[in-house]
This record gives sequence, structure tokens and C-alpha cells, in this order.
Amino acid sequence: QVQLVESGGGLVQAGGSLRLACAASGRTFMYAMAWFRQAPGKEREFVAAISWSGTMNYADSMKARFTISRDNTKNTVYLQMNSLKPEDTAVYYCATRPYQTASRRDYDYDNWGQGTQVTVSS
Repeated sequence: QVQLVESGGGLVQAGGSLRLACAASGRTFMYAMAWFRQAPGKEREFVAAISWSGTMNYADSMKARFTISRDNTKNTVYLQMNSLKPEDTAVYYCATRPYQTASRRDYDYDNWGQGTQVTVSS
């Protein structure tokens, strides 16, 4: 069983940056990892995903501002978020799946973290 712990969330002003991290424990060799987010009253949405080999997949609306990366030696995935907007306010979740492909679909992922709150003030 893989356990995921997110960190790095917080309160930031519009235009600012945050870097989220998700540390995985357990077997993650060849696993794809991803970030999703859920704003109050909205459905969970895909943010970005990365395969074990580093192939990245982004939501179109976030591709220009967000960067996903991973360090396989540390079993950690990161999300660098720049030029943050109030509409980026959400709980951000990390997820993994025991396959290479960096899927955009939340139902493809079977391990989830508890989430980290990101709040962007205007």
C-alpha cells in the first residue's frame, strides 16, 4: 500500500508562487503520479501528471503556469505553481497509479493523499 503525504500549501497573494510536494512511501517503482484539485462546491479536476520516465501531461488551462516534476530517488513529486490566481484556490491532492501512463482521469488512480489547501487572495 502506498501512502502519500502532501505539503507546501498555504495562503499566497494573486501573482505569487507556491511549490507543492508529495512524498510517497511504499512501492512506487514504475508508478505514474499526478496532482488533482477540488475547489469548494466543484468537482475534482485534473491538474498535471507525470510518468515514471518523466513524460508530463497537463490540464490545458494550467500548462503555462504550472510545472510538474518528480525525483524518483526521493519518491517525491512536485508541483510548481506560478502566477497564481484566486480561482486556483482549492485543496490539491496527490495520487499514484501502478502503471507508467500519466493519465488525466482520476478513476485511474488508486492511491490518494489527504490533500493540502492552497488559498490565493486577490
